[in-house]
Amino acid sequence: MPVAFVCRTRSTMSPADLFNLSRSIDAHVGSMTKSRERAIAGTTTGLISEGEHVTWQAWHLGVRFRMTSRITHMEAPASFTDQQVRGPFKYLRHTHEFRPDGSGTLMVDTVEFAAPFGALGRLVEKLVLARYMENLIRERNEFLVAQAPATPDPGR
Repeated sequence: MPVAFVCRTRSTMSPADLFNLSRSIDAHVGSMTKSRERAIAGTTTGLISEGEHVTWQAWHLGVRFRMTSRITHMEAPASFTDQQVRGPFKYLRHTHEFRPDGSGTLMVDTVEFAAPFGALGRLVEKLVLARYMENLIRERNEFLVAQAPATPDPGR
């Protein structure tokens, strides 16, 4: 049974701006400097679109990984979904939603994954991977939200 979690992040950006920033390969690389993540095949720069794939190489938990993801569904600017097609997980699906919220956007990330290796994999999912993956998404989202243009001070 896969592990699943939801991460909610508020931003002052419009849904369309945050949607595009979230599918930017360049912004993703910027958000993953700790893991030295880089795009090495497929769409390696700019905005990724439905049907396109990207192969990532990164260091996570002290191990070098390669993972290929494909954008399997997109409804601009409301949502898109990426799924692992090759890589370290038995299954990985990440749905990104962008909901208008007052003068900004509520970004909702739903992540579902399963580790390989049967019962041992389920133990690793619960003890290590669930928390690690959730922190990774939170850090990524904090990076994206920090990219919002500064609003002018109304007192000036």
